[in-house]
Order: sequence, then C-alpha cells, then structure tokens
Amino acid sequence: MRNSDLGIEAPKILLPKDGVDLTNWSVVACDQFTSQPEYWKKLADDIGDDPSTLNMVFPEVFLGEANSAERVSRINATMEAYLEKGILEELEPGFILLDRKTSHAASRRGLIVALDLEKYDYKPGSQSLIRGTEGTIEDRLPPRIEIRKNAKIELPHIMVLIDDPDRTVIEPIFEKNLESVYDFELNAGGGHLKGWRVDALEDIASVFQSLEALSDQSTFDEKYGVSGKGVLLYAMGDGNHSLATAKSIWENLKAEGDLPESVMDHPARFALVELMNVHDEGLEFEPIHRVAFGVDGDELLVELKQFFADDGSAVALELFDSLESAKRRLADLEPNSSEHRVLWVAPGEYGLIRLSNPKRNLEVGNLQAFLDEYLDGKDSELDYIHGEDVVEDLGSKVGNFGFILPGIGKNDLFKTVVLDGALPRKTFSMGEADEKRYYLEARRIQ
Repeated sequence: MRNSDLGIEAPKILLPKDGVDLTNWSVVACDQFTSQPEYWKKLADDIGDDPSTLNMVFPEVFLGEANSAERVSRINATMEAYLEKGILEELEPGFILLDRKTSHAASRRGLIVALDLEKYDYKPGSQSLIRGTEGTIEDRLPPRIEIRKNAKIELPHIMVLIDDPDRTVIEPIFEKNLESVYDFELNAGGGHLKGWRVDALEDIASVFQSLEALSDQSTFDEKYGVSGKGVLLYAMGDGNHSLATAKSIWENLKAEGDLPESVMDHPARFALVELMNVHDEGLEFEPIHRVAFGVDGDELLVELKQFFADDGSAVALELFDSLESAKRRLADLEPNSSEHRVLWVAPGEYGLIRLSNPKRNLEVGNLQAFLDEYLDGKDSELDYIHGEDVVEDLGSKVGNFGFILPGIGKNDLFKTVVLDGALPRKTFSMGEADEKRYYLEARRIQ
C-alpha cells in the first residue's frame, strides 16, 4: 500500500524467525563508538556465532582497515545466507509500531515505514518533501555506496522526524489492539524494545490521512509563517548519510540504460526508516562534540584566535584545573546572545572559549568553520563524539584536543530548516550513543 503524493509505502518487512535471540540479533548503529574499537570487539565476542545484524553491517570504526573489500563481501554473503536459510522471514505489507525504553527515557515511540527517494533531495537549498537537517558530506558517500550497492537487503538506522505537535500520526495507533512481534532487552545498555504489526488497511489509511493533513500547503505556510516554500514533511534526524547513500544508488539505477521501464517499481526506490514525532517526550536532542587527533594544542589555540580575528570576532580563553570547574564557570555566566561559549579538553588542561560577535548563528557552525580550515592539509583527524565523558577521556590524551558543544532546541528544528536551510553537519544527535537506533527490521532492496 502506497501513497505517492506523501512519498510513503507500507513495506514488506523482514524479521528474524522465531527462536533467534533478538538481544544478540540487534546491535547499535554502525556510526556509533567510532573511536572505541573495543566496544565493537567486545560486542562480537559476546554475540559469538549467533545470527546477528552485526554480521550484516560495517562498523565505521573499521572503515579504514585494509580488509574492507573482504568485509563487504562477507556482509553480502551473510545477507544471502540469512535469506536462504529462512533466518529472515518476510511479513505482509505493513508498518511496525515500536516503543523504546532507554537509560535516559522511559518511552520513545516510532513507526517503521518506507519513504520514497524520489521525494528526497539532500542538496543545499532543497525544497523536497523529505529533506536533510544537516549538511551532507558527499566525500563520505563512496564507502557507504560500496557497501550497499550489492546488498540484497537494507537494515536501517535512519530516523526521520515529523512535526506533529497535536500527535495525530503515530500516537493514536497505540490505542489499537495490535499483534506483538517483539519484546526484548537490547544489548550493551541499549534499553528495552517492543514492537507491534500495523497491517490493517484502515490503520494504514489513517496514517496516510494524518500525514496528508500535515502536508497541506496552506497549513504548512501558516505554521511556519512562510509562503512560496516547498512543504517539508519529513526531516532527517539520524542516518543522514545512509539515506543519501540510498538516494545515490537509486539515481544510479535509474541512469542505467539496460533497465526496463518498470524501474520505478524497483524496491531500491524506497528506503526503510523509523518515523518519529519531534515532539515525543522521550526524544532528546544532544550536541555532537568534536575531538581532533594528532594536533598541537598550543598551536591550535593560537590559530583559533587568529581565525576569528580575521572573521571580525574576538576570542577570550579561560583556563581551569578540571572540567567541573570549567562547567561551573560556564553555568555562572549570564546569558548573552552575542557570545558563543565552548568548553575544551586538552592534555593537562581544561578551558572555556568565549567568542564575541560571532559571524555564524550556532556555536557548532563557528567551530566547524575553524576546524575545517585548520585541519586542511594536516596529517590529523577529526571525530564526532557523543558524550562529554568520551570527549574528556580522548581529549586528555597526548596529541588530542576535545571540544564540548552546547545543544540546540528540538522544537525549533523544522522552522530553522524551512527558513535557513540545513544546519552545519553533525550539529545535533537524537540522544546519547546508547540511545541510537538498533538494527532489527530489514527489507529487500534487490
């Protein structure tokens, strides 16, 4: 069942057969713990030989290793084996309603759907129905394309947001009498996950009807105080580069000359995602911090001050003997919309950056602009980190430098994207690392 105008389909979802240990089957999104290989090695040891999504994804911490091609081949072979052996079973078309308990939230609700990549454009200035909230780094797509292009199935960690303050789309489905399809504890502190099938035609139709009301142009214009803008119905939350990868592969498929006219019915046209209401009480936006590896901290701070001086801003640096002291100082400062404040962690020291009259609207935008210029051409690396404790641990190591950024308000996300376009890349995260989506549901794409 499909609604082409809304860019949504009730997909044929693949789930593990009865008897598969779902705790070992489900693992966290592959773009988490990217500076902590020990997390993934312990996970592999704990799972052992059990069927697992770990065998069908490529943890990004290992992307630079020499055996990448071999790992991709093994992933594709595992997908085929799980299909052939019946480890994955296909359901009739429908959605899956889910409720996730994490260490930070008692309940976080979502709906597994398939979205039409014809309605998605991640390019700057896009007015498409499905839109990116942060900048897409196209250089990051090729390794992901290599992983997905021969894959028989997709396993999403993509989370897409709708702006539904009246809770008309997802929340009413919880009043239905639905069949349970899973109820289990996630591994590695991920919490608890429950899921139910949504396959009755009237229930699917009610989702379409509610989404149609949200996508009405006049309602959209009034809601955001705009005119002449394309409706933004679905905004990327997590998995931006995964959806961009699916889009790239779909565009390549369409461009191939030997495909039949029925290419528009190819399953790769759609991508499986978890749809969430940005107003869900269990959904929190967390900042994504930065750690630079292989840098000279003293030089970095000198260059930082010069960069912003050239930008027409002024930087004041304050030093502290602990991160707690720096945080207390930050908390004691009066709010000031004309000053940006970022904490830093370096070997043997902690600090606070105070940037006056910033040129860009967000702290992350200013910091990223500096880091892009400073690290260009250097034999250094930059990683994007969830959790202040990880920044403190990594930033305190010799040759490293960590930045702790403030968060942004989730209720202003849609209006900001509608008015200003995509935010700087890696601006926010939907929850901490262990709250990220766990792989579970799958879908055929070949």
